[in-house]
Amino acid sequence: MVNGIVEKYLIPHFGEKEVSHITKGDILKFRSSLAKVPNGKKEGLSPDRMNHIMTPLRMILNDAAERNNFTTPCIGIKQLRVARSDVYPFSIEEVNLIISSVRKDFKNYYAVRFFTGMRTSEIDGLKWEHVDFDRRLIHIRETLVKGVLSTTKTEYSQRSIEMSSLVFNALKDQHAVTAAKSRYVFCTKDGSPLEYSNISNRVWYPLLRYLGLKPRRAYQTRHTTATLWLAAGENPEWIARQMGHANTKMLFTIYSRFVPNLTRRDGSAFEQMLTARGLQEASDDHSKP
Repeated sequence: MVNGIVEKYLIPHFGEKEVSHITKGDILKFRSSLAKVPNGKKEGLSPDRMNHIMTPLRMILNDAAERNNFTTPCIGIKQLRVARSDVYPFSIEEVNLIISSVRKDFKNYYAVRFFTGMRTSEIDGLKWEHVDFDRRLIHIRETLVKGVLSTTKTEYSQRSIEMSSLVFNALKDQHAVTAAKSRYVFCTKDGSPLEYSNISNRVWYPLLRYLGLKPRRAYQTRHTTATLWLAAGENPEWIARQMGHANTKMLFTIYSRFVPNLTRRDGSAFEQMLTARGLQEASDDHSKP
């Protein structure tokens, strides 16, 4: 992915310029030009994509400045603000409906997506060499985006996900189907890796329409995993590790608002704890006139 950014964006723009002569103005002008790059039906790349392109540029310039004793021109250039993506997790009833209704050759795929929290690029790039049935672990080491294998999104994304019994059984079933013909866990009939947009348009969105469910990206399967784990009472630190987060901050910032709806608890659990410890009656008595 980094090599692609360097070749497609950085070399064409900065290739003829000495690194030490690149100015802050040059960087800002380059970033502005990204907002005009054709992007499908839209003009301009998204702020998130622009930030991803700027990251290797910043790393190159910072490293060059340190090695050659000049001031990096990146000082004061902040990342673009990225609007938080909407989170619309599925309920456990909806998850069950989807898995039971999807065409047979994709049941294992969506079972693994819904109950591991893997990103689209992670599950599409998952290889059998990274599935450890003996220790019941899925090792996330690579991603697949538009047919190109790359490293994980962040250092924390490179992790090992523990298999639940449901996921273990789904992968065992999938092993019997694809292990002999492909190094990829989920693949096409000829053994090549899945293509995200093709699966979305031919399987995912038609299924949601058929079931009468609100259309949403397949990435919501990841959000669903987090909310279900939280609702089940799993340790937030464990969940963060499984999801590939650096810490629990994102869990509580993004997902906590969904947990009361899933657990039907809105403070009553704390009241029950006080009563069980003999503290609630004392509290109630103290409030009486």
